[in-house]
Amino acid sequence: MRIFRTLEEARGVFGPCALSIGNFDGVHLGHQALFRKVCEVAAQRGLRASVLTFSPHPTQVVAPQRAPRLLSTVEQRCQWMGEAGIDQVLVLPFDRELASKSAEDFVQHILVEALQVKGVFIGQNFRFGHRQAGDAALLERLGPVYGFEASGVKPVRWRSHLISSSEIRGLLTAGHVMKAARMLGRCYSIEGEVVRGHGIGSKQTVPTLNLATHAEVLPAQGVYVTRTECIDSDRAWQSISNIGFRPTFAGDGLSIETYLLDPLAGETPSRIRVSFAHRLREERRFDTPELLKLQILRDVRRAHAWHRRYSRLPSMLLS
Repeated sequence: MRIFRTLEEARGVFGPCALSIGNFDGVHLGHQALFRKVCEVAAQRGLRASVLTFSPHPTQVVAPQRAPRLLSTVEQRCQWMGEAGIDQVLVLPFDRELASKSAEDFVQHILVEALQVKGVFIGQNFRFGHRQAGDAALLERLGPVYGFEASGVKPVRWRSHLISSSEIRGLLTAGHVMKAARMLGRCYSIEGEVVRGHGIGSKQTVPTLNLATHAEVLPAQGVYVTRTECIDSDRAWQSISNIGFRPTFAGDGLSIETYLLDPLAGETPSRIRVSFAHRLREERRFDTPELLKLQILRDVRRAHAWHRRYSRLPSMLLS
């Protein structure tokens, strides 16, 4: 998949294309439905299956006080788009100039002239252009004028829940990681560097990998069934992870600690990805390190049982 970083880089070589436009934070099942539509039309009409997204998130420019914490980086979104069948992505820098462009100017000068769109498909709730004046209805009206097909794609639901990035953020911060996984189509994961801990676990409880991450959204404090992967190799382990403040040891900062259920077998990884599959319990304070260690061993047994139970389910539950 090819990634373009500026409009000038894409001009004249991006099209003709079938295109979806959006922020696509998390690339959840609703976004994936849009991409399937784009890929279907592109295959039928001999077009490039394409996505236009923005960096930074538009809200960070026009209303930074309301900017959401993001579920994913631009690089992650592009990777998942490629896995969904998208051929090319334009990551358009979002600034005040772009924010002031009218919706019709956006269509004419960016979509039609620069990107040569022949089909445009967006979520029915997506808005674009100055004061968010552009929507699916506007695209459908302008399509015949500029020679492209356009339609809004209905939101996707899981059970009674409308799938959206904001809904997934709320589920994660409440600890409902399995529900979030159902909406994402994969377990939510965070990644970063393995850093030196306080040395307490290896001496008084169980040894862990301590993760330093720049992730903006963390699941609620607690103990989780997880899967841990080495980013720099194909090594992976079943695991349990704790997000919290180590109250038994009067911790003074949030930590993310992972205990591997499988043997490490080799050097300690320098960078890991931790995927959250199921919440076991809240974090709590124990009177002694020995009582905490006993609880961790109980957590390990429950995690082993969970992995055995769900090992035959789709990989979204485990990775």
